Amino acid sequence: MEPKQALELGKFIRNKRVELGYSTRELSAICGVNDATIVRIENGAFAAPRPDKLSKISKGLGIKLSDVFALAEYVTPLDLPSFNLYMRSKYTKLPKEAVSEIERYVNRLAKKHGIIIAGPDAGEDEDEINLVKVNSKNLSTKGGGNEINKRGTKK
Repeated sequence: MEPKQALELGKFIRNKRVELGYSTRELSAICGVNDATIVRIENGAFAAPRPDKLSKISKGLGIKLSDVFALAEYVTPLDLPSFNLYMRSKYTKLPKEAVSEIERYVNRLAKKHGIIIAGPDAGEDEDEINLVKVNSKNLSTKGGGNEINKRGTKK
């Protein structure tokens, strides 16, 4: 994951946490992830946060795991992310205005045909255990090395 995407993931998680009125310590107590780890993820300090940690955080915040994994660029074999998050994750070189324009068009088109783009609620069709196992295998690195230094490169 590029430093910009790590920051985007962190911002997404922080915004949801703040929206729910949780401190990092409260979220830590809810999801069982160390509050320092939550802060570092929110600050974009990890190039590849552990999938099990992201799974616990997403569950604690009521966020679709596939949305979090899409922002982290992790494979989610059992579910697709919401359309808007997919667009923002996949087409990072498009200007934000262009992505927003596409999202508005797709939402209008879906509404016209009676389709709901948002997809299922968090956890509704996700098998988190299998996702984490699959992604843990895909992301294992020799000696860790998943933190980003101040210059935005992996340590």
